[in-house]
Amino acid sequence: MSSQRSFFNRRVHSLLGVIPVGFFLLEHLISNYKMTYGKEAFVEQVNWIWSLPFLPFLEIFFIFLPLLYHGVYGLYIAFQAKHNVNQFSTFRNYMFVLQRVTGVITLIFVIWHVWQTRIQIALFQDASAAQLADQTIQLFQNNFFVAIYIIGIISAIFHFCNGMWSFLVSWGITVGPRAQRVSTYVWMGAFVLISYVGIRALLAFKGI
Repeated sequence: MSSQRSFFNRRVHSLLGVIPVGFFLLEHLISNYKMTYGKEAFVEQVNWIWSLPFLPFLEIFFIFLPLLYHGVYGLYIAFQAKHNVNQFSTFRNYMFVLQRVTGVITLIFVIWHVWQTRIQIALFQDASAAQLADQTIQLFQNNFFVAIYIIGIISAIFHFCNGMWSFLVSWGITVGPRAQRVSTYVWMGAFVLISYVGIRALLAFKGI
């Protein structure tokens, strides 16, 4: 692959990780957080989303295809990357490795999650927001699946937040050491806050 094409692909990969994939992650977690207000609030939120005009078009071209590109090219980056943690044991090197590891975990988790919550219901059942809520509540009565979802959620959120740090650097927004240090603290805080939203929503489905 030529350096020019590689540069272009990496830029597209980076941009899609923020818009729309990153925005979708935040919207998805916030929608799930509605469960903390009760099942009815969650069902109402899902019904509102499913009532959006041109939803299949939006899901395919603004969620699934960008996510597919970001995930597949991300796998290429992950397996082509040369990790140097053993040689340079710095905080950023560890973040570099964790970014690749959480990317792989997140991709596997998202495929499984989409199959469970969208494709499986659409193919084999009469899809409804209430049915989705009941299915998720039932799923989380099993602590094994709770653990899997916690790992998947934390991985996805870390990948997004650490990816935002890298995005701001690579796009020339945080160019100096001080700006990058401040950005590190900002996205560490964002990771904690967003993780709370995701885990709190999960526990609401479990009934805790």
